Amino acid sequence: MHGKRNSNRPKRITSWHLIGAQLAVFRAAAKMTQGGLANLLGVSEETVASIEQGRRPLKMDLAIKLDHLLDTKQALQTAVEKVPTREKFPAFVQDLVDHEREALTLLSYQNLVVPGLLQTEEYARAVFAAVYPPLEEEALEERVSARMDRQRIFERKPRPTVNFILEESILHRPTGGPKVLHRQLQHLRASAELPFLGLQIMPTGQEHHAGLDGPMVLLETPDHDLLAYIEGQRVSFLVDDPDEVSILHQKYGMLRSQALSPMESMRLLDELLGE
Repeated sequence: MHGKRNSNRPKRITSWHLIGAQLAVFRAAAKMTQGGLANLLGVSEETVASIEQGRRPLKMDLAIKLDHLLDTKQALQTAVEKVPTREKFPAFVQDLVDHEREALTLLSYQNLVVPGLLQTEEYARAVFAAVYPPLEEEALEERVSARMDRQRIFERKPRPTVNFILEESILHRPTGGPKVLHRQLQHLRASAELPFLGLQIMPTGQEHHAGLDGPMVLLETPDHDLLAYIEGQRVSFLVDDPDEVSILHQKYGMLRSQALSPMESMRLLDELLGE
């Protein structure tokens, strides 16, 4: 994909890279191959390789097994316990979170679920509960906690300037059940009143619009760099190529003109809430 984040930039080292490097050293000291260790754990060799390379977080249950197999005296379990909350996101989301935390402006278009920054805790839990392959309970709760932590950007000063465009179909899908959806709609309606936040709904009756290629998030950093985040099934791209980001900004501008205005969107939410 054009505009993928520049591979020449220094690689960000996370706790998962350090834990993975630890595991590789412990495994080598035990004179085990990745395949041999994988067989003992009941996982694939690729799983062990990706953990050692920092591409996959080491889950707590696996850390405990590894400490037992490699006789590492709870070293890996302790390391996983000490991972900062900000690093408990999937690796492919972390770049977005890093920039999101300091963004001057953030523009988001979503077509499947309420964007994470606007989700209630119970709605977020329902979203993560639908992930396949299923998440372990501990991992699910970590994801929910991290998602709620992301929303603290609305508390910082100066406030970021943000705009969200949501497909109307999101407002009808009973994610988590009717009661969860109803409380999520109430939260969206309250969020729409924030002076620094714009919320627009793309009506289902709109025959065509500029966002049919999929969701996107556009960010402006404190250095006034413009970035775009594109996410798909288990893959994502942080785009920093000026030409590509410019095209996505043009798309977003068109989307804003095709969606309901903020006032019309609030009225639609009121109708759905029966108010």
